[in-house]
Amino acid sequence: MVKNAENIIVGISIGDLNGIGSEVVLKTFEDARMLELCTPVIFANVKALSLVKKTFESTSLLHGIDRLDQVISGKINVLNVWREGVDLNFGVNDDIVGKYAIKSFVAATKALKEGLIDVLVTAPINKYNIQSEEFKFPGHTDYLDQELEGNALMLMVQDNLRVGLLTDHIPVNEVAKQLSETLIIQKIETIRKSLIQDFGINKPKIAVLGLNPHAGDNGVIGKEDEQIIKPTIKKIFDKGTLVYGPFAADGFFGSNQYEKYDAVIASYHDQGLIPFKTLSFGKGVNYTAGLNKIRTSPDHGTAYEIAGKNKADYNSFKEAVYLAIDIFNSRNEYEEISRNPMKIKEKPEEKNNR
Repeated sequence: MVKNAENIIVGISIGDLNGIGSEVVLKTFEDARMLELCTPVIFANVKALSLVKKTFESTSLLHGIDRLDQVISGKINVLNVWREGVDLNFGVNDDIVGKYAIKSFVAATKALKEGLIDVLVTAPINKYNIQSEEFKFPGHTDYLDQELEGNALMLMVQDNLRVGLLTDHIPVNEVAKQLSETLIIQKIETIRKSLIQDFGINKPKIAVLGLNPHAGDNGVIGKEDEQIIKPTIKKIFDKGTLVYGPFAADGFFGSNQYEKYDAVIASYHDQGLIPFKTLSFGKGVNYTAGLNKIRTSPDHGTAYEIAGKNKADYNSFKEAVYLAIDIFNSRNEYEEISRNPMKIKEKPEEKNNR
C-alpha cells in the first residue's frame, strides 16, 4: 500500500534521557513542516518529555497516547511505555535511566516488527548503563539483528557518501581474526542489495579498504589483504558485482577517491567512522542496512557534556528522519517495480553511476 507522506509513521526510541536525545527529538519536530512529512510516535512517557520541554522552553505540543491506534497525524504523539516518574539529571550516567532507554527501544522494535510503525529512528543510548540480565547487547544494531530478518550492517550515510563496516563494535585486536571470505562476501552483498533497493542505484560501484597500512604492501605489512581480502574481491567481481580494492585507507578519503564509488567498506569501526564524521559535518546518519525493516539514528552519542544546556545540534537527528522516510519510499517503489516490471520507465543515466 502506498502511503501519503503524513501517514508514514516514524517511531522514535527516546534513548538516554540524561543525554541530548530528547532535546534533539523535540527540536526536530518544533518545525511544523516536519509533521507534513510524517507522523512521529515517541516511545517514552508524556510527563517525562513535558519536563524536558520546560528545560528547553520547547514550543512542541505533545499528544500523549496509551495505544498505537490512538495516533493522530499532524501531532507529536508520545506513547506511554511506562507510567511511573523518572528522576532526570542531565549529564549523569544513570543505570535506572538506562533501563528506561531499553524499555523504549524494545517497545519500538516490537511495534516495528508488527508493522504498527513504518520506520524506526533511535536516539542515542549509553552502551554501559543499558546492560542487564534481560539486555546483553553492545547497542541497537546487535539487538535489531536478532529481532529482525536479514543480516545487519552499519552503513553511515551523508548524501552520496556511504561508508559500511566489515566489523563494527569489536576491539581492534579482534578485527583480523574476524575477517574471512564468508564475512566479506556477506557484507558486500548486503551493501549491494541495499544500494539497489534503498537508494535506487541499479549498478552500484563499491570500494573496499585494506585492513593494514598501504593495504599490506603486497604482504610486507600483514598478510590479510593479500591472502583474504584481495582474492575475495576478485571472486565477487568475477560474478558480476562492481567491487574494487583493497585500497590503502590513509589516502583514499584525502584524495577524494571515495567520490568515484557509491559505497565504501572499511575493515573496522574507526577506519570508516573517523573520515566519515570528518566529511559529514554533523549531518551524518547511521543506517542499519540489510534488515527487512528500516532503522536510522544520528551519528552522535549521548553527549553528556552538553546535555541540558540547550546546545545540542539536531541536524543529524533530522537527517536520520529524512533518510528513514526516503528509504521507506524507495523500498516501496522497488517492491512495486519488482511486482510489476512493465511499470519501469526509461530514466536518464543515474547521477550516482559516475
